[in-house]
Amino acid sequence: MRLPRTTHTDQPWRVHEYTRDFRIEDVWSYRTPGAGPDDFRVMYAALRAGARMAEQGPAARFLFAVRWKLGALFGWDDPATGLGARVESLRDRLPGELRDTVDGVADPGMPLTPVYELADEAVGELANRTVHTLMHLGWAPNGSGGYELRMAVLVKPNGRFGRIYMALIAPFRYLVIYPGLTRQWEQAWRDRERLLAHGVPGAPSSGAPSSGVSSPGGTEDTAQDPRRRP
Repeated sequence: MRLPRTTHTDQPWRVHEYTRDFRIEDVWSYRTPGAGPDDFRVMYAALRAGARMAEQGPAARFLFAVRWKLGALFGWDDPATGLGARVESLRDRLPGELRDTVDGVADPGMPLTPVYELADEAVGELANRTVHTLMHLGWAPNGSGGYELRMAVLVKPNGRFGRIYMALIAPFRYLVIYPGLTRQWEQAWRDRERLLAHGVPGAPSSGAPSSGVSSPGGTEDTAQDPRRRP
């Protein structure tokens, strides 16, 4: 479900400290029935195990295939236009306590490079000739006594061309991409026990609601995770 931008900015997430020069493009919510306040890592691990691009619906896969073809044709995705070349990675702005929560190596099955991961939020990023974009995933109360996953897309378009590009793809995001993600991600939560039983590096050992789940390093979140500052 699409949400107002204020549902992202009103949460006390760490990401706000480092993204003041990015624009909030979209905010979306995903239902996770029965989730508790400490289940973000469970949901995040389930997404990593069962929500890869290759497993999206036919319409979304077709759109992504067209996009990659156009990118190859016009050089939109040339390494010289990406992270560490045209733009600096958001990781370069972070203190060590955040930067060290991930290794910064992109997962071959996902298009985003990890920036940081905490017990209630995570950020990935992507840059090309059109835009520098961040995907923030956060864990927030749903207003009914439970918790849900929130996704915010933050962007920094590359000049006029980038702004036009973002405007042109907006209908496809709202009509195809986000509805497809909703079905896929909410299904991942329902299937979390099965997905996590296969084992994901850094994932909790159980899909059941929990507290103090293990971090990627195997230590307890309450001891190791950098908490948000006042």
